Parts: sequence; C-alpha cells; structure tokens
Amino acid sequence: MSVAKEEAKNLLDRIPDNASWGDIMYEFYVKEKILNALKAAENGKLVSHDEVKKRFLSK
Repeated sequence: MSVAKEEAKNLLDRIPDNASWGDIMYEFYVKEKILNALKAAENGKLVSHDEVKKRFLSK
C-alpha cells in the first residue's frame, strides 16, 4: 500500500463518524497543505518573518 493511501486511511479513522463530505475534504486539504509546506521548508524555500512583514506592510 502506498504511503499516501495509508495516511489517508489513518486520517479517516481520526475523523468523527458524523463528519460531512465537506469536513473530510477539508481535512485532506489541510493535510496536503501542511505536507507541502514542510517539504518546502526542508528544501530551504522559506521567507523570514521580517520579509513577510515588509511585503504586507508596504502595500
């Protein structure tokens, strides 16, 4: 079984039994975003806090 499929099964097991399709899709979406962010951080694709402040406050 692939890692992604195993992780999906584990995620489904942790979601409440009364979860809606929207709840389930949200959990998968958030999981994917977190995994992508961690991968980007491992590859050094980071922006410092000061740089983020500068970008948002200069507009």
